[in-house]
Amino acid sequence: MHIDILTVIPELLESPFQHSILKRAQEKGLLTLQVHQLRKWAVNEYGMVDDYQYGGGAGMVMMCEPLTKAIEELSKSRLYDEIIFLTPDGETFNQKIANFLSLKENLLLICGHYKGIDERIREHFVTKEISIGDYVLSGGELPAAIIVDAIGRLLPGVLNDETSALTDSFQDNLLAPPVYTRPEDFRGWKVPDILLSGNHKKIEEWRHEEALKRTNKRRPDLTEND
Repeated sequence: MHIDILTVIPELLESPFQHSILKRAQEKGLLTLQVHQLRKWAVNEYGMVDDYQYGGGAGMVMMCEPLTKAIEELSKSRLYDEIIFLTPDGETFNQKIANFLSLKENLLLICGHYKGIDERIREHFVTKEISIGDYVLSGGELPAAIIVDAIGRLLPGVLNDETSALTDSFQDNLLAPPVYTRPEDFRGWKVPDILLSGNHKKIEEWRHEEALKRTNKRRPDLTEND
């Protein structure tokens, strides 16, 4: 998979992509990430990519010209399956969307900043708009990092145990069940006997029951339509 990211603050994305699972995905050649400084396509030598909004009001708006030039130039190298704008008024990101995007080959993420981007870019180029929650951040860089992480770990071969991602929370509309590791007895707090039984069928049944209990208690909205 290849992911391009357009941003005015590429430095915000340096650390998230250089460690842990995403680093491993890139080293294995399973994921390529390219972060592009939008000012490369600025309208003047001063790096201008934003301007005052028509009609007045506080906040600058990212201009059509730099974004159009960037998208069109990058599109010459590859055909994008989705051009995604990270915005508070987009579709709320979830595991289903992560699964969907992990099946694509080429993605372009546009990180908004300031007051947002000119609406004409959304109308003519953007194919999908995503929000990571009902709140406003300074820009789309952190949402982009979250989305890339959620997608990257799903790519075949990225995780050492590929079944791990299949048992994550939300994969089956259930939260993950409780998990335990050594020691078996810590300060009198004991691991449930069933997990020590060696009966894998009973263990899976227990895990499913616990997942249902946890989901119904903490996120009943996930199962209310089942």
